[in-house]
Amino acid sequence: MIDFAPLWLTLKLALLTTFILLVLSLPIAYWLAFSKSKLKTIIEAIVSLPLVLPPSVLGFYLLLAFSPENVFGNFLDQYFDTRLVFTFPGLVISSVIYSLPFMVHPLQTGFKSMSKTLIDASYLLGKSKLQTLLYVLLPNCKTSLLTGMILTFAHTIGEFGVVLMVGGSIPNETKVVSIAIYEEVQAMNYHNANVYSGILFAFTFIILLGVYSINHRFSKTSILP
Repeated sequence: MIDFAPLWLTLKLALLTTFILLVLSLPIAYWLAFSKSKLKTIIEAIVSLPLVLPPSVLGFYLLLAFSPENVFGNFLDQYFDTRLVFTFPGLVISSVIYSLPFMVHPLQTGFKSMSKTLIDASYLLGKSKLQTLLYVLLPNCKTSLLTGMILTFAHTIGEFGVVLMVGGSIPNETKVVSIAIYEEVQAMNYHNANVYSGILFAFTFIILLGVYSINHRFSKTSILP
């Protein structure tokens, strides 16, 4: 019998991660797109690390950082009575770190593609940088914004290495669908593993199909006279 709890937990994790990253990534992407600071290259490299770093490596260091035996984990435990190891909040924070480039990069690309004339006109009209971001940049970067949100959501759905290292497999707490698939295969219960995998496969395909369809629609609209 299929346990749907991992599916609902995965959906909850993906939604929270996407929302948090949307808020966090806007100022980061804006700064990376327009800053001329010497630190820009270093920040870009840090943001992009999850793209090339094995998830188990990132998960291992997050596990060490979150552990109550280390400085950061001990600080949270003593002063906030909070533990991030093998808890859902720990999964959320880990997912935010791991999926960061999937939100930042599309937004950064969208901001860079904006006409400088349009931005300068906003400043000449007395608009602040925040107002320009909210009322000029974002409305004209809908494709990039939507792409970042959907890719972040889809990427979080398929997380395994980071989730396994930081969260383990606690039913209704940290056991997401990718962990459920792994455990079903380990138990040689291929039917349940196939059901979970099929749901993820279909869901991810539909998401990507939607992204490309919307992007093509926006691109066609943008070239109309």
